[in-house]
Amino acid sequence: MQCSESGKITDGGKTVRETLNMFAQELVMKQRAEILHALCSSGSAEHLERVLDILLAQGDLTWEDYQNIQVLPEGQGSGLSFSGCCSKIKEKEESRCTSTQTLLTRRPSLVNKLQGCIDGTLEALVVSGHFTSGDCDEVQLPIHTPSQQARCLLNHVRSKGEAAARVVLTYVQQKQESPVNQETVTPPKELLKYQKKLSSSLSAQSCFLSTYGGTSNMPLDDIYTEGQLELAHDCPDINGPLVLEDIVSTVGTVNKDADTVLVSGQAGSGKSTLLQRLHLLWARRAVLQDFLLLFSFSCRRLNSEQRELSVQELLFQHSCWPDREQEEIFQFILDHPHLILFTFDGLDELKQSFSDEHRLCCPTQRAPVHVLLFNLIQGSLMKGVRKVVTSRPEAVGPLLKKHLCKEVLLKGFSPTGIDCFVRKHHTDPTVAAKILGSLQANTALLGLCHSPVLCWIVSQCHMELLGCGEGSPQTITDVYLMILQHFSQHQRPLQRNGAQIWLQEHIETVLHLGQLAFQGIGTTCYLFSRADLEACGVSENDISMGFLIQSKDMSSTHSNHYEFLHVTMQCFFAAFYVILTSNIDRSTIPKLFETQDMKGTDQSSTCFGVCLTSTNLQVKTVDWGATAAETPNLQLTATFVSGLLSQRHRSLLLHCCPSLLIERKVRQVVKCLSKGMQKHFKSIPQPVEGEKKSMHAMPGFVWLIKCIYEMQESRIAKDAMSKLEVDHLKLTYCNIGPVECTALSYVLQHLRNPIGLQLDNNFVGDVGVEQLLPCLHICNSIYLRNNNITDEGISKLIAKGIQCENFQKVALFNNKLTDACTQHFAHLLKTKQDFLSIRLGNNHITAEGAKQLAEGLKFNHSLQYLGLWGNKIGDEGARALASALENSQTLVWLSLVGNGVGSTGACALANIIKNSTSLEGLWLTENCITRAGVEHLIQALQHNTHMKSVWLRNNDLSLEEVEEMTQRESRLIF
Repeated sequence: MQCSESGKITDGGKTVRETLNMFAQELVMKQRAEILHALCSSGSAEHLERVLDILLAQGDLTWEDYQNIQVLPEGQGSGLSFSGCCSKIKEKEESRCTSTQTLLTRRPSLVNKLQGCIDGTLEALVVSGHFTSGDCDEVQLPIHTPSQQARCLLNHVRSKGEAAARVVLTYVQQKQESPVNQETVTPPKELLKYQKKLSSSLSAQSCFLSTYGGTSNMPLDDIYTEGQLELAHDCPDINGPLVLEDIVSTVGTVNKDADTVLVSGQAGSGKSTLLQRLHLLWARRAVLQDFLLLFSFSCRRLNSEQRELSVQELLFQHSCWPDREQEEIFQFILDHPHLILFTFDGLDELKQSFSDEHRLCCPTQRAPVHVLLFNLIQGSLMKGVRKVVTSRPEAVGPLLKKHLCKEVLLKGFSPTGIDCFVRKHHTDPTVAAKILGSLQANTALLGLCHSPVLCWIVSQCHMELLGCGEGSPQTITDVYLMILQHFSQHQRPLQRNGAQIWLQEHIETVLHLGQLAFQGIGTTCYLFSRADLEACGVSENDISMGFLIQSKDMSSTHSNHYEFLHVTMQCFFAAFYVILTSNIDRSTIPKLFETQDMKGTDQSSTCFGVCLTSTNLQVKTVDWGATAAETPNLQLTATFVSGLLSQRHRSLLLHCCPSLLIERKVRQVVKCLSKGMQKHFKSIPQPVEGEKKSMHAMPGFVWLIKCIYEMQESRIAKDAMSKLEVDHLKLTYCNIGPVECTALSYVLQHLRNPIGLQLDNNFVGDVGVEQLLPCLHICNSIYLRNNNITDEGISKLIAKGIQCENFQKVALFNNKLTDACTQHFAHLLKTKQDFLSIRLGNNHITAEGAKQLAEGLKFNHSLQYLGLWGNKIGDEGARALASALENSQTLVWLSLVGNGVGSTGACALANIIKNSTSLEGLWLTENCITRAGVEHLIQALQHNTHMKSVWLRNNDLSLEEVEEMTQRESRLIF
């Protein structure tokens, strides 16, 4: 390698650029098949078109080559070569910069800019005489996506000459210079009438919340309580919690080319109610006023649509029917997709799993409803229309996620939300206070109430709750039994004495509803006709109990349809039927407990072969093949089966069916749980030499843990944990909330040997932390990064941790900690002289917190790792820490990245380097240290030969200073 006179580095006469170009061409040739597959396999030409836009703009592709590619027969693209295109770059640079040429060089950005103003640009071209109405029609073909319309327009303009190109560039420039004067759309009168009808319809559907059981109708305004909304990915631009409008806005967008937002949350987390609130506020023109029309759909209802429909028929037949001018209204929708919003509730309830195999691009083409829905979600149909889809997270795979612009997590109520909901539900403040007091006294129940549906049940059953004393609900099954007892006794008070016989008096109703629920879960059916009810023996008396309600969407004067008040209730009754009936096959329970993430790749359905014999029901085989959409309901049903068969509820069941039947099913469940855990344990890979044995748990593992907890038998938990031999249990991104924390703690406390428990990126919260305390003694480390934990949760964690001999490490990056938490850590450091690691990065700790922490560090002789990255301790805090640590002989690693530390702080930290015999790494990246501070660090390093590195990237240093200091001290990392 040598340096030429012009300053270019050369190798044998070739510039580095030429060498890199040759290397890039060779790489492209080697990966030709993979590149072609990536560009062409999705069924859409968009990826290829974007690449062609860039090649045209850079001059690597001539206009003639581009036109040839556009007309290549299928399969001939693999023979395309661009080997001669690079030679045209110089020619391009030498050519005069005309407007037509500018259309090419700026093509990628113009395609993006034109998508929002196609109508205005065409109008400008028509007025200037360069376009005819025929040209406009060709650009605005219904089968074209907005980006395709933009490219078609640019292609037409090129053929019209220099003057037409100038018109387009001038129009786009004017739009850019006047962002306030966005293209105004004047909707036709018929569309405004339709908008009024649509708003009125949505308002009527949304203004009342049917309080699950249909016992009362409460205005949504009076009961609606905000749930916790978070982005599924980190977004540095977000300060504070998300609000309802953020769901549809561009906030947190990951894929700018996608139109679909996913709102995911567990069953009962409030997804449907959130959409209902969104619809109501739009209908009042209180939010989302940028959208002229909002079309709402229920996937549960769409399951019942057997016909093939076009997009137009889907909109008007399943949302709101226009009184007149259907074609004009639909054409407006096609012409202005950015003014339209679709919502689809309950994608996980759709019978078909998401697929992108059948592509549609024509909105007038008929297809099965699920095919229309999938094409709408991925943008093949109605590109530019904003879509909001709700689903449980288990039903959303990577195939669908690649078509999302963002994912928003709905995590149920916060502690404040629980308080707010209970007070809204009970206008009597005395009753509300008693309920909240009962929840505070029972943290397991408080954890359950983070789920809005469970919070409603607890609030609805306040008399039973306040009167149960020591028998207060602990599990999900307990809560659902409480609502069953509540509804049963309100329908018909007990005729005989005895608290354990209430189920016996309503057993016929429970069995009828259970059979209906069981069949529905097995066939992904959530709406039931009168014939379905009659086949299962469901009577008007059974309906009057309140668990089965009339579906407003599907019922008419001629035919009524019914649904369970919530899908979790359907699972609960299905579980009752599995236990109480002898009319099911012995393989039903084993099939129910198959863990989906432990199955092979074969996704073919498995059949339970369930024969339901009844005088009113023909023998029917229920297919419980576990598709992605069904798995959550099957697992929830299995969870309820476990809970109902627990020892605490067995006496209740024994009044309703033979003890031998119950005992056989208990044995089956225990065997299934043991077998399921063993499958997970066998999947643990052997550790790499020198590393700890680690298990990264799958979601099915958490579900099995919850089933064991529901059974409330420590014997089963001990047996399961006796076979788990790992050093580290990783449960990141597993939707772990307070309920799951309760179950994990119940089971993990029986481990034989200490483990590291990693729960990063969940939603544990303060209540979840409290639920984990019973298993803290078996944890040598606990990782709780990104879990919405506050100082209150930390105070309880540390108070317990001090008592736990094994507890030595804690990581709490990206929570909601302030200076108040540092007094608890100071107490921990003073008390536990074997504590090794504290990581508190990306919280809200200032210099005052650092001073408080330093008070504990002065008396500690064991800490090895201290991480405070991304706080605000400044020079003052750095000095306090340096003073406390300058004589430490145990500290190995210290991180103060991004803390506003300047040269004064660096001078103080130099004393640690100078005196320490253990420190290996000091991280001071992204601070404001100048040359003076670095000089002190260099001097300190001269006294320390075992120090490995000091990281100083992105500080207040010039390039010349960095180069000089690197030569002086190689351990400085810039």
